Amino acid sequence: MKVSDILRVKGNTLYTVTPDEPLAEAAQVMAEKDIGSLVVMELGDLVGMLTFREVIQAIVRNGGSVGTLRVRSAMDDAPLTCTLETEMDEVRRMMLDRHARYMPVMDKRMLMGVISFYDVAKAVVDSQNFENQMLKAYIRDWPAEDDAKA
Repeated sequence: MKVSDILRVKGNTLYTVTPDEPLAEAAQVMAEKDIGSLVVMELGDLVGMLTFREVIQAIVRNGGSVGTLRVRSAMDDAPLTCTLETEMDEVRRMMLDRHARYMPVMDKRMLMGVISFYDVAKAVVDSQNFENQMLKAYIRDWPAEDDAKA
């Protein structure tokens, strides 16, 4: 299974922010849209990733207040990325190694979507459920030994 398979099912709604936007506004968008991340874009290029983890860390560093912080001061400026052709096993390994919950999907310099650890886990479970159904159908339709002799 590849990343393109997940995006095909998930859809391609994207939420982005610029690095110079107020962090408070970015957090508000994340809360209103019930999303855990925003892709940070500047002049058409991916420059970072903002998740609630980075927002919380920035607030703590700022004495418990978001104040006048900008997205740039909180974002991960070196996010993991993958392509549409990246295999799911590789995505899982990458996300686990970096404790990343979200990963932008790129096609050269174009942002194609974002996959979450939830999306990856759901794809794995769905794939396993499908395999289990196929095995059960195979076993159910397998001729019994007695039937084969008759």
